[in-house]
Amino acid sequence: MAQAVEPAQYPPPFDEADLIKQPTDPEDERIEVGIAIVGGGPAGLACANRLLDRLEDEPELAEKLGEVPVAVLEKGKVAGAHELSGANMKPHVMRELFPDLQPEDWPFAYQEVTKDAVYLLTKRAALPLVPMPPNFRNHGNYVISVSKLARFLAEKAEEKGAYILTETVADALLVEDRIVKGVRSGDRGRGKDGEPLGNFEPGSDVVAKATVLAEGTLGHLTQAATEYFDLAGSLPVRWELGVKEVWEVQKPLDKVIHTMGWPLRKAAKWNEFGGSFIYPMGEDKLCIGMVIGLDYTDSTLSCHDLLQELKTHPFVRKLLEGGKRVAWGAKTIPSGGYFAMPRSLAVPGMVIAGDAASMVNVPTLKGVHYALRAGMLAADAIVDSLKQDSVNFENYHEAVHKSEIGEDLFESRNMRAPFSKGFFIGGAIASAMTITKGAFPGGKWSYEPDTEIPMRDGGASKRYPEPDNELTFNKLDSVFLSGNATRDDAPNHVRIQRHVPRELAKTWVNLCPAQVYEIPEDQLENGAPTVDVHVTASNCVQCGAINAKGGRLTMPEGGDGPLYQET
Repeated sequence: MAQAVEPAQYPPPFDEADLIKQPTDPEDERIEVGIAIVGGGPAGLACANRLLDRLEDEPELAEKLGEVPVAVLEKGKVAGAHELSGANMKPHVMRELFPDLQPEDWPFAYQEVTKDAVYLLTKRAALPLVPMPPNFRNHGNYVISVSKLARFLAEKAEEKGAYILTETVADALLVEDRIVKGVRSGDRGRGKDGEPLGNFEPGSDVVAKATVLAEGTLGHLTQAATEYFDLAGSLPVRWELGVKEVWEVQKPLDKVIHTMGWPLRKAAKWNEFGGSFIYPMGEDKLCIGMVIGLDYTDSTLSCHDLLQELKTHPFVRKLLEGGKRVAWGAKTIPSGGYFAMPRSLAVPGMVIAGDAASMVNVPTLKGVHYALRAGMLAADAIVDSLKQDSVNFENYHEAVHKSEIGEDLFESRNMRAPFSKGFFIGGAIASAMTITKGAFPGGKWSYEPDTEIPMRDGGASKRYPEPDNELTFNKLDSVFLSGNATRDDAPNHVRIQRHVPRELAKTWVNLCPAQVYEIPEDQLENGAPTVDVHVTASNCVQCGAINAKGGRLTMPEGGDGPLYQET
């Protein structure tokens, strides 16, 4: 048997310090904005909308912020291009942000949840859990498209005066005297080896009085700021990976469905945490997804292929019968919760909001309304401080922890960790935590970072079904459905060691839902303990999972990556 390998033993060739810079452009060439928001997702765009609502009542501050009071830097082709989630949203924060709109006016909402169910799957059976675990209750919530939500929020922000800079990457954080002064945008138009092409456009210093990092999970600058300002939480950040498909179906689904159990293995040695979601999307569509924790131990485990396996279950197959797959996507989810949040959500000149700050409640499968709330709280804190000519935004940190974000995440603070003891023991402990709102068993349950979990071949890949192109599909055909349009000659944004132990290479090959990593055919067969890894960066949908298993994504060129629409 091959020796187990810790991904952390093979760190990627990357230095966080490269992402912290001082402004270098001459003052007359800098782009000056009032408030720079990095990320056009729910947190960043809720922040933009709230800021502009507040500035209507603060004309003196609005004048100080200049001709561009609020700028949003979004790396996708459009706002929402890289947004992916279940998603099942609590509506109250959206109602607060747009009090004049009713849910029927939301173009991103498919329907209100009136029925839901949870099933424990065995290989052939689907056993309903009655009574339903309280953390899965979704009555009154709304099934939405997060990509459509982002487009809606961007449209509203632009109407109010925001500048949405799409296809724009924030490549570095600008810092002077330990005060964040803005960001530097990335170059565009470089070739595979970094050489400038005919359409080359250099990046620029975007200088701001306040900077909001709302980059989403595995935020590029958030990770750099965490290192530079010593912001790491008391426990490591950890992640899950979700792979999702949208299907046109012949029969409408009448309920929100979650499953646990099969095809994941229950024994503690596999450490396979996760489950599936199946949500109705109106009369003719549904979405189905698989989510797994990235602290698993089997180098052959593949979330994409687990989803394909899930669809062969009689219960699931019946829901999709006669249907057609129309969309696919993949994304990581922060799952560390309360103890993984930055120890401070603000430093002079900057705040962190949403998924970038681990604001996801894994037991309830909720994060969108926390992102919206965080964006609004960030806006209020920034306005209140800038009115006093201060760039100290610590009031934001306090506001988050006093809000439903801090309260909910504290209650569920330990519920993810017990599952390392296996499905049944972990589930029993987590249930006790749910009932007691985290009080029993209390304390702080520690865990190892995902990158320090030893990986070895556990045989999961032997079960995966062969693609039939009707119900089950391969990775490359799936990437096509994501709308991914990355140039083949774009610079490589993936940082990994290229000659590594076989088990680590297998981990990357199977982990990636987009077939970015490959082991050369001759090395697959020769049994050598170390192998080369070939990277096809143009396949990447920027899910970020490689960060959890020993690699690192840097920022690709603006506009690269997927173009999600109904996901």
